[in-house]
Amino acid sequence: MKPIPANPHAERHFTAGDTVRDIVIGMSDGLTVPFALAAGLTGAISQTHLIVTAGFAEIAAGSIAMGLGGYLAARGDAEHYQHEWAREEHEIKAIPEAEAQEVRDIFKTYGLSAGECATVVESLRQRPQDWVTFMMRFELGLEKPQPGRAWKSAITIALAYVVGGIIPLSAYLILSDVQSALRLSAVVTLAALALFGGIKGRITGVPLVRSALQTSVIGGLAAAAAFLIARWIS
Repeated sequence: MKPIPANPHAERHFTAGDTVRDIVIGMSDGLTVPFALAAGLTGAISQTHLIVTAGFAEIAAGSIAMGLGGYLAARGDAEHYQHEWAREEHEIKAIPEAEAQEVRDIFKTYGLSAGECATVVESLRQRPQDWVTFMMRFELGLEKPQPGRAWKSAITIALAYVVGGIIPLSAYLILSDVQSALRLSAVVTLAALALFGGIKGRITGVPLVRSALQTSVIGGLAAAAAFLIARWIS
């Protein structure tokens, strides 16, 4: 009998893609939009407490709007999945031969022979629910949404937006001179974008430096564009 290795192989796969996506959406907007607002107001207002008040009002409104958007998007995904599930379930009952041929076509792309495909098709015929699940995943590329996904997405995006928004405003809470606060806010925001990008890279397996640079450049360009627009309007 072959001995079991002392350190058995353990696969480590990233499985929290939806959550990370929500954090990226909320944090990125939270870092850039309040910064642009505060920077735009800096040229027109000389009192930091007014900028902070406006900034927190924007964070409150932005987090609610972003969270609601995440909720509606996740609900839309769930409703789309349910609709496609019902359609596939109907087709398996109404036109089983056509659906069986689709299964054969899918497995032929993996190099299975006609006999091997026939065995799989016959097995799926005996398990209609598994057949529907197979068609959802391999024909349509759809995975069943997690229960409560809509609310989790809304809360995650909203909280990430709040956390991100507080970072650029922190300079205006510390310093009374608006120009000094603007410079510090820009430095802190870029540093936060780089750190956030590095953490995101660590979680997703992307090289840390590349992820940090990508996030800093993209977030910096977005913040700069929003800042210039805000300055132009003000």
